Amino acid sequence: MIDFDGVRFTYDRDHYALNGIDLHIPAGQFVCILGGNGSGKSTLSKHVNALLMPDEGCVHVDGTDTREQGLWYLVRSTAGMVFQNPDDQIVATLVENDVAFGPENLGVPSSELRERVTEGLRAVGLQGFELRETTALSGGQKQRVAIAGVLAMHPRVLIFDEASAMIDPRGRKGLLKVARNLNDAGMTIIMVTHFMEEAAQADRVIVMKAGSAVLDGTPSEVFSHAAELRELNLDVPFATELSLELQEQGVPVSTHLSESDLEEDVCSLFSRA
Repeated sequence: MIDFDGVRFTYDRDHYALNGIDLHIPAGQFVCILGGNGSGKSTLSKHVNALLMPDEGCVHVDGTDTREQGLWYLVRSTAGMVFQNPDDQIVATLVENDVAFGPENLGVPSSELRERVTEGLRAVGLQGFELRETTALSGGQKQRVAIAGVLAMHPRVLIFDEASAMIDPRGRKGLLKVARNLNDAGMTIIMVTHFMEEAAQADRVIVMKAGSAVLDGTPSEVFSHAAELRELNLDVPFATELSLELQEQGVPVSTHLSESDLEEDVCSLFSRA
């Protein structure tokens, strides 16, 4: 679905923001990209949407080379992007007009626009918000309207570039639920974040450092490298930290992401003792 082949990219020609990236993301996968400031995680995501072009190597999205300028329309129709600040993405006063903006510019006929708006808002849990003013929405609601606008263009990949950074915990929880539901329906999700609870929900976690992918695996596999993650100023879920400490003490528990799963594991050990 998405392939990075030896990708290098620099903003200033002195330092590589991406330095030899080789990645394959299959269709339908939920991928979370973690990393500190300047690690290259957002730069990587913008290459999927053809907002940035490799200086070396190539990126293919569903078989399309992003370096082909004449095919940027196709790439961006396939891979939709939701940015950090929803105010940068909302263009209309009314919700229904904003959601319709993208597909309308793609040439979707008027007879189909209404259905796409309805579908998009239903997918993010905002049915009945069609005539609401976008300026009156909460941050989390604005972000969901932005997502609905992208969904109305029928992409196969949805990229969240720090999309939860400017909303409250309740809004982040709602955004993660939307992403999970879309992935369950078959959409490929790429989520750039620094929130561990979001990464824990992914199928795969990629950790970036100085333009390189230094860790790549399931959340359990990646979070088991607690010391390395701390060196990158990344937190590790409490349940994972405690799992690793118990393992060091000889307690035969698995590495868990949630406290409830760890509790169940420990209780099971005691019941067998």
